[in-house]
Amino acid sequence: MPFDDYWYIVAESRELTPVRALARRVLDEWLVCFRGMDGAPTVLRDRCLHRHAPLSAGVLHNGLLSCPYHGWRYDGAGRVVDIPSLAGSDRPAHCSPPYPVIEQDGFVYVRVKRDAAAGIVPFPIPHYGEAGWLTLRLQNRFANSVANCVENFIDVPHTAFVHQGIFRSTRGQRLAATVRRSNAAVHVDYRNESDNLGSYRWFLNPRGHAIRHTDSFHAPNVTSVVYEIGARVFIITSQAVPVDDRETLVYTDLTYRFGAWNRLVAPFVRRHGQRIIDQDIEILARQGENIGRYGAQFRDTPADLIHRLVDSLRDAIARGDDPRALPAVEHEIEFCI
Repeated sequence: MPFDDYWYIVAESRELTPVRALARRVLDEWLVCFRGMDGAPTVLRDRCLHRHAPLSAGVLHNGLLSCPYHGWRYDGAGRVVDIPSLAGSDRPAHCSPPYPVIEQDGFVYVRVKRDAAAGIVPFPIPHYGEAGWLTLRLQNRFANSVANCVENFIDVPHTAFVHQGIFRSTRGQRLAATVRRSNAAVHVDYRNESDNLGSYRWFLNPRGHAIRHTDSFHAPNVTSVVYEIGARVFIITSQAVPVDDRETLVYTDLTYRFGAWNRLVAPFVRRHGQRIIDQDIEILARQGENIGRYGAQFRDTPADLIHRLVDSLRDAIARGDDPRALPAVEHEIEFCI
């Protein structure tokens, strides 16, 4: 079960319009995405069969994508339906087989392996489109690998330093957590969190309620961070799309239920969510540069058990094994922030 067995976001649904094709790269495969005549999304290799010009630079009209070099036109099934230099009756049959595609929760997913293992589906976005919930969607590029990105997204200790004052500060507060690995996922349930939420406190926990905080990783590339504070719930879902070994495109969904405040606080949530992500982009770019210089032989502490379990799932996939077959484990950890 290699990485190309899995589904990855190739575009947001709103990005695929009747007049726009998109160039994307997933697992170092160059792709073109567009909507065919029936409105369904399609993903082809980003090259014309004729002279390998990039189809993403062509013109999309009425669901047909024209190559910018000699005008060969492709439909949503990847069939060449017109070759301008030939009469219609003389046109040979050509087809660029489309990749498997699923449209779900406002995303278009692609699988770059056509005959992948059964039973793998895209990760469902929690509460997407449900009444009483609001989801804000962000896109960002990170100059680092998927492995290092997902580690960052569910790493609590870094927040007191990279996001100091905005989201947590260094207090020496002792946190405890139960860490479980099962069914190709790692789940972390934190205890003892109080009001160390930086400038987010007035927004997330103005009345000082008890905090329930859970993090999870879902192989191979999805993280979920959930805060339940009284009646308020705030969820951060990040899907890290591997462009190549050193670049990752991350789609972040900020989903929350704040009652009558949902729409009013949306600009604040988007602005400050992006501010935190920008700080992570900067530190991960610096880390990526140093990994390029010195390699990735990290030294772990007991607080890094979460990351080791995440690595165990991704390592199984890299070996071609099914991460769901790894035995379930559970550990207790403590650390300070």
